[in-house]
Amino acid sequence: MILINVRFRPKPEYVENFREKVDAFTQATRAEEGCIFFDWARNTDDPNEYILNEAFQDDAAEAHVNSQHFKDAQEMFPEILAETPQIINTLIEGKTEWDRMAEFQVK
Repeated sequence: MILINVRFRPKPEYVENFREKVDAFTQATRAEEGCIFFDWARNTDDPNEYILNEAFQDDAAEAHVNSQHFKDAQEMFPEILAETPQIINTLIEGKTEWDRMAEFQVK
């Protein structure tokens, strides 16, 4: 599994409608074969920041970055962001889906 976390800081005029601006990219990515999840969250400590949590099967990364919607996003994001996003990109060998937390169980 390729696990990616990205911090996005929209320009002030796009903070409130950021999710709408990225919706076509989001929906197209979620529909990709090999996309495990592609979820946005707004930082509750800093509402001017959005965090993208995404995961793909190991062999899906190339198709994702070569897709037309990714290329379109590469043109869109610099127009609506205040700064270059921060990213953590990790390969987790043998991982293909979510697990249940081992530290405690809910009954």
